[in-house]
Amino acid sequence: MRTRLTNLLRACLVLLAIPSITRAEVKTQALDYKEGDTPLQGFVAWDDSIQGKRPGVLVVHEWWGHNQHTRDQAVRLAKAGYVAFALDMYGKGKVATHPDDAKKFVAEATNSFPREKARFDAALAQLKKRPEVDAKKIAAIGYCFGGAVVLDMLRSGEPLALVATFHGALGSKLKAKPGSKARVLILHGKDDPMIPPEQVAAFKQEMDAAKVRYEVVEYPGAKHGFTNPAADKAGVPGLAYNAKADEASFAALRKALEEELGAKR
Repeated sequence: MRTRLTNLLRACLVLLAIPSITRAEVKTQALDYKEGDTPLQGFVAWDDSIQGKRPGVLVVHEWWGHNQHTRDQAVRLAKAGYVAFALDMYGKGKVATHPDDAKKFVAEATNSFPREKARFDAALAQLKKRPEVDAKKIAAIGYCFGGAVVLDMLRSGEPLALVATFHGALGSKLKAKPGSKARVLILHGKDDPMIPPEQVAAFKQEMDAAKVRYEVVEYPGAKHGFTNPAADKAGVPGLAYNAKADEASFAALRKALEEELGAKR
């Protein structure tokens, strides 16, 4: 008995001598910035326990605008070891709850490609100058409307390591050109009525012609908006959250990010 107590005491002393393990602590910050005269508001998330620079990821919102869903994805990425910047494509305070408003905001942001690119670039500049970010390792992901935005940036030649979309629109007036070094990951709901099989097939043909590295992952039973827990509340046919597809698609993103950018976690 005395020997057992002695061993237990020694074990406790060893544990006390080991420096405490630093726990992950995600920090967040709302950040005001501008594109020209347009005030915008982004949201930055990072793990404060990680030392040194790490890859950055831009997060582009759904057609509803810069809302809680977008910020939640930024926090998710921060927990995975990245600095995430949820950007704003519409303007500070422009968040839609009705499809009609969302359509107006989308049209205003994208009726001119130079404006669309300028708003993306304004956010990219904010991310790159963060002291925690390795400016040479940047990815961009987008949800719904945001998927179309990040694919447009790929097509325009933005120097991104990885572009990923979740239930994102795949068509565009722009076309990908040969020479892109970015990897493309399309995470798509198999039962998405807003992104039909014909659009997926046309996208594949476009990427093949431009010799872009890409992968399309389809989730059976998943509809449009499958990553957003509030999708079913919008009252729009074809929108539905799918927890299984949400988790699987984020795991696929993490794997691709680690392969292309690496991370400290």
